[in-house]
Amino acid sequence: MSGDLPSAQPALAGGVRAGIDWPRSLAARGAQALHAAHLRPAQRQARAAALHCFVLDCSASMLAAERLALAKGMLAELLAQVYRWRDRAAVLGFGGAGIDVWQAPGPAAVRHAPWLAAIGGGGGTPLADALRAADALLARHRQGPRWLWLLSDCRSRQAPARPRHAEHIRLLDFDLARPPLGQAVALAQSWGAVHCPAPRPARPGADKA
Repeated sequence: MSGDLPSAQPALAGGVRAGIDWPRSLAARGAQALHAAHLRPAQRQARAAALHCFVLDCSASMLAAERLALAKGMLAELLAQVYRWRDRAAVLGFGGAGIDVWQAPGPAAVRHAPWLAAIGGGGGTPLADALRAADALLARHRQGPRWLWLLSDCRSRQAPARPRHAEHIRLLDFDLARPPLGQAVALAQSWGAVHCPAPRPARPGADKA
C-alpha cells in the first residue's frame, strides 16, 4: 500500500507515510486504485481515543496468491498508523484453529509484534464467530469511536449480521481471483460498510520493458 503513495511524504515506522489519515483515505479511494488525490491529511484534535479492532482471515483460501502475506503487510501499516494517532488497537485472527486474540484492546505498538510475522493459515472460515468475538471487544470500549477492520477474501458460506457495536466498518477485500466471487462486496453492502479492494501484488518482471 505504501508503494502507491507520493515519495515526497516522510515515512513512519512500518512504512506508513506521515500525516495520512488512512480510514478517510481508503474511504475516498473506494474501488479505485489509490492515488495522491485520495489521500486525506490526519486531523489533530482533542478527542477520546478510538478503538480499532482488526479481524484477520487466516483460513486456507487466504494462502492462495499470497493473500495472507499481503493482508499481514497491510495490517502492520494500519497498526503503525493507529500508534501514531495514539489510539487503541485489538487484533483477532480466525481460521481452522478457531479464533485467536493476538492483541487485547490496548495501545498499539510502533514496531511489528513478533506474533505478526509468525501468523500462519489453513482450515475453515469461522467468520461469524470471529465477528461476534470482535463485537464483544468493541462493546467494552465505552468512550471514543469504535472501528472494525475486516481483512478477508470473504470466501465463506456464512453471511453474518453487521456487528452492532462497530460505528465504522472497513472491509478490506483480498479476493484476488479473476473475476472475484464478489462476496466481500455483497457483505459490505449488506452492512452499509466501506468496501476497499486490496491492491494486487506485482508480478515478477511486470515492471520490465
